[in-house]
Amino acid sequence: MTSQTDTQGSVTTVYQVSGMSCGHCEGSVSGELAGIAGVSSVKAVAATGEVTVVSAAALDEDAVRAAVDEAGFELVGRA
Repeated sequence: MTSQTDTQGSVTTVYQVSGMSCGHCEGSVSGELAGIAGVSSVKAVAATGEVTVVSAAALDEDAVRAAVDEAGFELVGRA
């Protein structure tokens, strides 16, 4: 299932990320994803492994994967 919605000029996508276990992990993933052009908000939840990203347009999944890798985690895919 793909969780992606277009709302008033923004796109919300929920990704599944493996390996997050604490608030520090959430911050690392959020910080890297926030650096992608067009991203306006990121919320990572370690307990579920879900990362919700709001952006101006749909993001390139390779860019998302690279940012998650840079944070030290693995992008499983869209939730």
